[in-house]
Amino acid sequence: MPFAKNIPSHAVGVFLALLAACGFAAKAIFAKLAYRYGVDAITMVTLRLGLLVPILLLIRWRSMASEPPLNGTQRLWLLILGLLGYYLSSLLDFIGLETVSASLERMVLCLYPTLTVLLSSCLHKQRLHPPLIFALALTYGGMGLVLLPDLGKAHADLMGLLCVLASTITYALYLTLSPTTIQQIGARRFTELALLVSAAAMCCHFLLTRSPQLIIEQPWQVWSYACAMALLSTLFPLYALSAAMLQIGASKAAIIGSLGPILTILFSMELLDEWLSGWQWLGVLLVIGGVTLTSRKGK
Repeated sequence: MPFAKNIPSHAVGVFLALLAACGFAAKAIFAKLAYRYGVDAITMVTLRLGLLVPILLLIRWRSMASEPPLNGTQRLWLLILGLLGYYLSSLLDFIGLETVSASLERMVLCLYPTLTVLLSSCLHKQRLHPPLIFALALTYGGMGLVLLPDLGKAHADLMGLLCVLASTITYALYLTLSPTTIQQIGARRFTELALLVSAAAMCCHFLLTRSPQLIIEQPWQVWSYACAMALLSTLFPLYALSAAMLQIGASKAAIIGSLGPILTILFSMELLDEWLSGWQWLGVLLVIGGVTLTSRKGK
């Protein structure tokens, strides 16, 4: 189409990054809406990852003929990182979402860049410079403003927040340990294989703890939200973000992605009737500012 050819690649990249941010932001909303129909976290994560398997296998089948085989070390790291990232991190996140509001869940999850910087600093014995310390203080001070008013209320309990925090830590560890394997086998291949490892682990977890009949008995609404999470909040945003990074670079894509918490809060206000106070909104802005600064200083 002549019109599409006239669109600057930078604008395409920004648009794709925004779509990815919207998709990631909607994940918690889909989960909270599905929970209204009585589905539990383990079943929900199994549906989300299980629905991706046929698509990922088809993509892998079409791609593997032109790819070099993996060696034993690469396979081991894929297994470890797949279990750490999309399996353990997702499971802890969805367990936390059973009791924590979508807004607070998203705010805690967006701390992962700061945790990644801290983990990298510990692993590589790098000293934290004053500007980075300021950014971290800004982030965690803002998080305090967001969390403290709700800890005593029904829509935020301590165990749920701890599960989401554990999810954030495991995801940050996944990001810290994955660059070497990604450089060796490629980002797209790594993501697809890690998702398949996670889906296999989650299916085994489900079969060991639940009856397969439970999947069949889920109402169509739960299946619909699971499909939406699998496609709109997992697969599509991952590919859209990768394409955006090629067009506008990782830094700009990350800055646009920092809108995710605000998008989740807006979605939750409209669809879940979750509201934040003025102090909490101030905390949100401090967290986003701190995370953005941390992401820049951590490079």
